[in-house]
Amino acid sequence: MVVSIHQPDYISYLGYFYKISKSDVFVFLDDCQFSNDNMHHWNRIKTPQGECRLKIPVEQHLGDLIKDVRTRDELGWKEKHLKTIEMNYSRAKYFGDFFPAFRELLSAHYDSLASMNTAINTEIAHRFGFTAKMLNSSELGLDTVREQRVIDIVKLLGGDTYISGHGAKAYQVDEHFEQNGIKLVYTDYTPIEYTQQWKKAGFLPCMSVLDYIFNCGFDWDCVERAVEEKKKAAD
Repeated sequence: MVVSIHQPDYISYLGYFYKISKSDVFVFLDDCQFSNDNMHHWNRIKTPQGECRLKIPVEQHLGDLIKDVRTRDELGWKEKHLKTIEMNYSRAKYFGDFFPAFRELLSAHYDSLASMNTAINTEIAHRFGFTAKMLNSSELGLDTVREQRVIDIVKLLGGDTYISGHGAKAYQVDEHFEQNGIKLVYTDYTPIEYTQQWKKAGFLPCMSVLDYIFNCGFDWDCVERAVEEKKKAAD
């Protein structure tokens, strides 16, 4: 059984969902420490002028876990994000297929940043047709950290394969996973090109998944084909 793990990021990029597509179980790591540098509360969309960052104002203190961080909805950021997205994507081919549902998801009340991101990402994954079971790490009752935390999660879930992001190579050791009966593999996703608006701005990789959805719909086969073509070209 294949397991993958990632923090619940805000409208993440295609590579995030690619990892979910390859998994039997995907774990939202909602009880790790919140970081302003990571994309827990921001992401990027494309505009005629190029990249635009959408950032969520949050209420948090040093050391807070993502699941304990509150979004400052009283500042009206949801309405601003929705207006910015609509202004830049309303003419995209598949905008009307998902924007109403996204607006409803984003506008709902959530107890935390993590619960909001989890709800949005889960809905997007389902619409892509993924069958992975999705759950939160805070439900598992584990208190280990870093590499050992990953190993413990995979073992608890009965997994024999773990798909990791490349950033974790700095602290993960293949042998430690092998000793626990787990095959450690790293995602083979590389940014792909697809139809975008605003051609004069050039193609911008690693935009929010919304950029792909509004321009290409929920055609996941297109993503798979593009990734395979890039791998073959690199061989």
